[in-house]
Formats: sequence, C-alpha cells, structure tokens
Amino acid sequence: MRPRHWAKLTSASALAIMMGCLPLRAETPIQIDATLGVPLPEQPELKLLDSEQPASPPAPLAHSGAASEPDIVTGTVSAGSRLRDPAKLDATAPAEAEEEPVTLDIPAIEMPATDPALVPASKAVEPAPPAPQTGPLQSVEPLVPPPEMPKVVVTVPPGLEFAAAVAEHLQDAVALHRLSERERNEIIAAYQANENKPFWIDGKGWNEAGKRIVAQLGRAAEDGLRPSDYPLPAFEASDKAKLAEADIRLSALAVLYARDARGGRIDPRRLSKLITPTLYLPSATEVLSELAGATDAGAVLAAYNPPHEGYQRLKAKLVEMREHLDDTPLVRIPAGPPLKLGMRDERVPLVRARLGLGPSEDQVFDRSTSLALADFQKKAGLPANGILSERTLAALGKPATARGEEDIVAQMERWRWLPPDLGTDHIMVNVPEMRVRVIRSGKVVHEARTIIGKPESATPIFSHKMDHVIVNPSWYVPPSILKKEFLPGLAADPDYAAKRGYVVTRTKGGGISVRQPPGERNALGWIKFMFPNEHAVYLHDTPNRRLFAGERRALSHGCVRVENPFALADQVLGPEWTHERLKRLIGSGERRINLPQPLAIHLVYNTIVVGADGHITRFDDVYGFHRMVRQALEQRG
Repeated sequence: MRPRHWAKLTSASALAIMMGCLPLRAETPIQIDATLGVPLPEQPELKLLDSEQPASPPAPLAHSGAASEPDIVTGTVSAGSRLRDPAKLDATAPAEAEEEPVTLDIPAIEMPATDPALVPASKAVEPAPPAPQTGPLQSVEPLVPPPEMPKVVVTVPPGLEFAAAVAEHLQDAVALHRLSERERNEIIAAYQANENKPFWIDGKGWNEAGKRIVAQLGRAAEDGLRPSDYPLPAFEASDKAKLAEADIRLSALAVLYARDARGGRIDPRRLSKLITPTLYLPSATEVLSELAGATDAGAVLAAYNPPHEGYQRLKAKLVEMREHLDDTPLVRIPAGPPLKLGMRDERVPLVRARLGLGPSEDQVFDRSTSLALADFQKKAGLPANGILSERTLAALGKPATARGEEDIVAQMERWRWLPPDLGTDHIMVNVPEMRVRVIRSGKVVHEARTIIGKPESATPIFSHKMDHVIVNPSWYVPPSILKKEFLPGLAADPDYAAKRGYVVTRTKGGGISVRQPPGERNALGWIKFMFPNEHAVYLHDTPNRRLFAGERRALSHGCVRVENPFALADQVLGPEWTHERLKRLIGSGERRINLPQPLAIHLVYNTIVVGADGHITRFDDVYGFHRMVRQALEQRG
C-alpha cells in the first residue's frame, strides 16, 4: 500500500477512536500536562493485597466534589501496567481485555521495645505478640495505668446538722426569768459566733463537757444553792429539735449558776444602803467561753464559788449538818399573844419543852425561860430580847437542823460578796466580831479589838484599798452629827463649839463647817488609816481607850476605832516607819504618810465562823444584816 493511502487510513482510524471516546470524556475530564500540552494517561486502579482475605472489588475513582474522601494508605506502589508511548500504539491492534491492577505492599510495623520502668510490677511479664487486626479498632489498655484518685469524703462539721434547730429555738430556750436581757443576748451571740452549732450535745445526747456541767448543777446543794433553780431539760436522743433546745437551755443554766455562785442571787444594796460590796458577776460570754474551752467544764463551773478558806469550812459544816438529823423533839406551840417576862400562859410548858428546859407544870414565863428563848433568838438571827413574838414562834416551829442550815447558807452567801482574790496581804475587819486582823500570805500577823458603829449609825460593809495614813489628824464633824448635835447646840449657845475645842468656819454656800484640831482630845486620836470611800469611814485611834475593855462595843458614829493603832501602823507602813518614829510625830502638825503599796481592806459581816477544828462560833447580828439575807433567800425561793 502506498504511503499516502496508509496515512489517510491511519487518520481515519484515529478520528474514529476519538469520536468513540467522546462520551467517556464528557463524564471524566481529560487532564492535560501543562508543560508538554499532551493529555495525561488515565491512572490505573489501585488494589490492596491481602493474603488472608479475597481482594474486594476495586472502588471507582472519586469524582471532584464527591461526598466523601478516599482513605489514605501508605506503602510501596507496584504498577500493574506501564505507560505506553501514544505514537507507538497500533490503531488496528485489538484492545486488551483488562489492565494489570496496581497493588500496595505494606510492610509490618516494628514497635519499639517496652521500657520496663513504665510497666507496673504486677504486669511485668513478657507481652504476647499482637494478633492481626481483623475488625474495627479496639481499645488498647495503656502500659502505665492511671494513678488511683483519692476518695472524696465530704465531712459535715460536728454539730452543723443541729444548726437550723438551734437557730429556731434560741430565743425561747434562753428565756430564764432570772437572766437579764443583756445576758440572754450574749448567749445568743455566742451561738451565732459558733455558727449555731451546739456546745454540749452530740448525736446521742450530752457530750463529755455537757455531762460534767449537768453533774455540777446536780451538786448545787453542796454550795448552799438550790438544785431546783437549775432544772435540767428532758429530751429524746432521736429528736434533733429537743436536743438543740436542751443545749441552749444548759448554756443558760450554766450562766445562771455562775452568777449565783458569785453572789447574784440577791442584790445586797437592796437590803441596806450600808451593804455596798462590789460584786464580780461574770458575763455570759465569759462563762461560755471558759466552759467551752475547758478540759473539765464541771470543775470550771464549780470554781465560780468562793475559794476562801472561811467559805470552804462553812461548806464542809453544811454537809456535816445534813448528815446528822436533829433529834430534838419538835413541839407544836399554838399561836397567841406575845409572851414577856412574868406573864402567865398555858403555852409556857410547851415553850420550855421546845427549848429543852425539861417538863414543868408552871405556866409563868419566868427568867430562865426568857433567857433560854433569848439564846435561841440569837442563834436564829432574831432580836435577842427574850420575848415570844410571832417571828420567834415561827422559828421554834422549825427543826434545829433546818434552822442551822439556813444560817450556814446565809453566811455562805455573804462570802460570795467578797472579791475572788482577797489579796495575798490584806486587812479583814469582822464587824459583828468587833476585831481587825492583818493577813500576810494566808497567816494572821496582827489582830486587835475594835469599836464599831452603833445600830443607828452602823458601820458599812464593803471592800476597798488603804493607801495612806494621817498622823495628828483633824476631825471634820460629819453632816449627820452636825445636824443632830452641833446645830441645836449652837442655836442655844453661840460658844457651844468653842467651849469643846471645835473651830467653826463659814463655807461658800452659806453653811458652816466644824473642825476639831489635832490634839489629845481629838475624836480620831493620834492616827487614822485612810481608804477613801462613798461612806466616808475609816479606821482610827480614839482618846477613850477604856471602851475596848467592854464586850458590847457598838459605840461609834460608823468609823472603826482600833485598839493599839500604832501596832497596826507598823504592819501597814513597813519597816521604814517604826513605832518609835511615828510617836515622835505626835503633837506636831498634820502629816500624811503613803503606804508602800495600797493594801486591800475588807469590812465583812460574819456572824457565823467555823474554826479549823470544825467548831462553830456565832456573833451577835448587831445590825440585823444576817436576818435580812436569810429572809431574802427564803423569799426568793
């Protein structure tokens, strides 16, 4: 065939082939090599070789913009057919039935050896070879297990579960009628500061501190207090509301007990304007804070009672008296008119029997009966006049033991009026006993007789500090004496004061002042011991020293006259001011000498004193203060 004819035939065959491929090109865009300008050959299909599973049919090539992306694989690509030069293609040659597929030969992945330090001891064994994966990816247990997380335990603070109940019952539970509004508010504030958590209970009842407080309240009678004043609340351990209320009430009772133990049961100033001790009543805040932080809350509560030896002896005597019942026959004496010496009455034999005078048919109220009755009245704190009055008759109707208990309790109450700390060194003036003592480190180093105020001008009861002494003092007549004695005398005789050695001066307000200059006749003697106070009383010397020899020495206008005052001065002024040096100052001008340091002084009213041997000594209730205290306690009960 000639070359021209062959070229035409080849062109026609190529055109026919191109026309036959047009439908396919319409579906798949032809990619052109940008450098050579010739169409790129169609990429062969890729197939994965799997030695264990038959090859899956080849997936069609993804079109541009398909919904999903083809999976990406890695490995060595081996071509199933090689690219051919288009110029060498024979247009008349028959087309190949199937092209050789392209396969991926993926080698096994070598994993690095496991670090033994990262493998737990319990798992330090040789790992088994991994099995070929035949399905979807499985979760792989990590070589190093995660650390164990600590258990989270939510602990509720102790008592917090009672907070709501405590807050609800606070106002009602603190409402004890003998607690002031201030004390109630302090108790409420203490709970609020504690987040309304209870102080004395746990989930089952009283905690250890609560039990000790309860026990001390139950022993109140041992200190002369009434257990009925501190009624303990009842509750069920399963009732949180009752438990919370009991906790609050116990706090209120503890505060009340502490106040009573310090002398808060009665107000001494209401008994008499001459009884003016300074009470050291603890606040509710102080009581609760001390109890809550104490190892032994019961002991702390008991310590609010007086620590003084005189009080402790009375307490022991009270226990002793209650252990021994009174075997004196109790005689019922009918009511009737008062009986006096020499009167005749059918009740006289009964009175004699009650007083232990023995049987008698005589109905005359004779001297022996009157004296025995006066002795009974003295012990009972009544006016010892020997007259069978209504009050004496009522006292005779009580057993001797009960009457003795009341006296002891009333005396214990007056000890509560003293400061808890009397002072290592102090002066004690027992007014009913009419004696003064100087105590140093618990031992009496000096004591002497005194003269006290008359019943109508009683010596006041209080504590203070002595700070100076005046030698050669002047005496300024107090207003009470000026009004009763000097003004009437001056009205009758203008020289009334001058004749007695007094100096009268006019004051700015138009009144007068009467002064007795220092001297042998001065009412204060040569020396006076000063402790400035609201009653303007002090200890001093006296020119009438013979009066100390008498048994009844209630003779002054209220001040306390001291026997041998210069011996007392030796004790309070120290070694610098000796007895001889002080006496050399007598007769000169008024001289003030300050004490080296203030010395506590206590004017007390002890009508019942228990000695170290347990013996009871009673002194006259000269002002009736003992009777006032006993009656006040009875009425309050």
